[in-house]
Amino acid sequence: MRFHGSLTSRRRAVIATLVGVVALLLSTASPSMARETSSRPPVHIKPGQAYMGVGALVHGEETDQPIAPLSHTSGVQGIDVSHWQGSINWTSVRNAGIQFAWIKATEGTSYKDPRFNTNYPAAYYAGVIRGAYHFARPDVSSGAVQANYFASNGGAWSADNLTLPGVLDIEANPYGSMCYGLSQTAMRNWILDFYNTYKARTTRDVVIYTSPSFWNTCTGGWNGMASRSPLWVAHWTSNHSPSLPSGFSIWTVWQYTSTGSVPGISGNVDRDKFNGSRDRLLALANNTP
Repeated sequence: MRFHGSLTSRRRAVIATLVGVVALLLSTASPSMARETSSRPPVHIKPGQAYMGVGALVHGEETDQPIAPLSHTSGVQGIDVSHWQGSINWTSVRNAGIQFAWIKATEGTSYKDPRFNTNYPAAYYAGVIRGAYHFARPDVSSGAVQANYFASNGGAWSADNLTLPGVLDIEANPYGSMCYGLSQTAMRNWILDFYNTYKARTTRDVVIYTSPSFWNTCTGGWNGMASRSPLWVAHWTSNHSPSLPSGFSIWTVWQYTSTGSVPGISGNVDRDKFNGSRDRLLALANNTP
């Protein structure tokens, strides 16, 4: 019994030592390690807190690929951000080769991203070609109401060589049923209502951000927007090109991962690629041929 008690004491001492070592490692971990484990936005969020791609995560539409092939990071590179990225050093972002960004402005009919008023001008003054995006909530109001709210709260456009047209982020509902309780016909009408209103307010065709799974399921693979809106496709894949929603034959922007990294941003950030040269990106920004 005396030997057993001594062994138990030794085990306790070893365990205590190991605990101390682990605590020391955690306390001295680099800031980048700490950010990497805590910076990912939660999948289960409150209304108003949505961000590009959250619907795909909630409904299992995408299998995230944290490591993308080199071809993804070639060409004209961009990002999309919201308040989840916290404070951003936009000069560092631009110096890292990021040429464009879309920044969350609004959601539904009453939510404005709390960092939009900081991010939007800061990106501009750093020389990043930027635009705003609206997270659609087809279950709370009409497309026209939300397009007007977006245009009045950051989604407007100006021909200043650094402003992109606004984006309609229409993806799987992170708060409930995938298609927001709308039929395919009702979803098509909602999107068209948003498009028409936004164009009347800004003169620009809104960019459509969506995933193949959502578009095919909730609009029935509708081709009605292909001739109206540039497509921004969300497809997180290691393939050399994205899958497209039915009804579209070409992509303008490709969101290829949600776990990218960029100097000037702490933690994960969505990475995007423009389908063309910088001259063509500027043509999209300035609405020129």
